[in-house]
Amino acid sequence: MSTKTLSTQSKEIVKASAPVLKEHGEKVTRIFYKNMFEAHPELLNIFNETHQRKGDQPQALANTLFAAAVHIDRLEELLPAVKQIAHKHRSLNVKPEHYPIVGKYLLEAMREVLGDSPEVEEVIAAWGEAYGIIADIFISVEEDMYKEAEAPSGGWRGFREFTLYKKKPESSVITSFYLKPADGKDIPPFHPGQYISVQVQPENSQYKQMRQYSLSDAPGKDYLRISVKKEESSGVHPDGTVSNYLHEELQEGDPVLLTAPAGDFMLNERSDRPVVFISGGVGMTPLMSMFNQLTGTGSEREITYLHGAKTPAEHAFHTHLGEEAERMGNVQYAVCYEEGNNKNKDRFVKGTGFIDRTFLEENITHSDADIYLCGPGPFMKAVYGMLKEMGVSENQIHFEFFSPGGTLQ
Repeated sequence: MSTKTLSTQSKEIVKASAPVLKEHGEKVTRIFYKNMFEAHPELLNIFNETHQRKGDQPQALANTLFAAAVHIDRLEELLPAVKQIAHKHRSLNVKPEHYPIVGKYLLEAMREVLGDSPEVEEVIAAWGEAYGIIADIFISVEEDMYKEAEAPSGGWRGFREFTLYKKKPESSVITSFYLKPADGKDIPPFHPGQYISVQVQPENSQYKQMRQYSLSDAPGKDYLRISVKKEESSGVHPDGTVSNYLHEELQEGDPVLLTAPAGDFMLNERSDRPVVFISGGVGMTPLMSMFNQLTGTGSEREITYLHGAKTPAEHAFHTHLGEEAERMGNVQYAVCYEEGNNKNKDRFVKGTGFIDRTFLEENITHSDADIYLCGPGPFMKAVYGMLKEMGVSENQIHFEFFSPGGTLQ
């Protein structure tokens, strides 16, 4: 934590501003991003433009500001959230010199929304003091993470060039990309469940584009694997800039810039409890890394993998999961397809429609299991709610949102 302390007066002003931020926070952050990018377009090389257009990033920042206001006199309670955000920042190669820029435009956006008066200037001054302390915390935590990332053999800070050596379709919409270091040196160990950032610049993009993708295979290989869903674009939200580039333009032998593995969603390998993986769609990618680590090391834990997909054609890794279930007596596997009637009599298909409570109760046989959950937001909220109704405690459920600011509440 920062060694600086916030004055008592500033603490009270920041805390008193919490209701205002709750009401106007997203407007503040939208103005902040707009003005900052106009003045510093080079930052578009870091920020995900899709999250900006959809409103995910402004909403996430608004929520963070509100939380900071509420907890300003006990910032240690924010440390878990700080570390989660810091992992993202480290993966995006955010640097200390970016923080003063953010602070300047954030305070200006507050002033623009709240108006111009002596009372507002008091609020801006207090938030300026608070922002400096919060920024110092992030900078310190992130520097520790940069050092940790470059410490092991093969570790690195910033970007490192890899080469795409294999491109393998896994389903009608998901393709795996196998990446090896261009310098031929080691790949550092990582925790199953972590992600990397990929930086590319498609021909139709004015700026470099960065996206974070979960590593979809176990550590200890001579490659890093990501498995990417090709996102359909639309006129309203032109998603898929990077996923379409990877699927359509990136060829075997091409270079790709990566940051080192990051993230705090990871398999607890010290636990000996049964483990249940529940995924929806491409949300299976971090869980595949965890699953492959357990099966690849011959774990004796009881392993259950439950997956929901729209159709069999869109379902990746089905053959691999089925083969592991056949090979290992401690692996159970069950699938639920939103569409399809299991005409091929696949024994692992045990549900139709969306995953529901009946499907969960029939296939989760251990009440003390560690449960790992990942998928689209609505899917995760629904499954999380059903698990809670079944009596599963919150500390048993571990989850990852791909979009910023996700919540299961």
